Amino acid sequence: MAVPIADFLAIVDRLPEAGGTDSANWTTFRVRGKTFGYLWPRTSTVGLKQTIAEQLALVAERPDVFEIQFTAGGFGWVVVYLDRIELDELVELTFEAWRLTAPADLVDQQGDRLPR
Repeated sequence: MAVPIADFLAIVDRLPEAGGTDSANWTTFRVRGKTFGYLWPRTSTVGLKQTIAEQLALVAERPDVFEIQFTAGGFGWVVVYLDRIELDELVELTFEAWRLTAPADLVDQQGDRLPR
């Protein structure tokens, strides 16, 4: 059930124009300069942008896998424990975080194709 950090990074690598910037304790993931995710290697967790409704639903349904990170600009960010999630679900959540952030032209080009 656990997803290795390398698998999460591979998901991000398959998203158009997505890239990460390392800092001392985490990596920030952006598309065209806008943030859609974070990775904290020390805790094997990621933070992903979601709608507030999705944030609340994920945390309510499985608080052992998700926790509220913060809300900003109408979005709810969730912390995801990589050792408690399936790869397919992480792909979908990462893709959704990217789609909520990427400009419309990139989203249109990608369509509904998951980054596999």
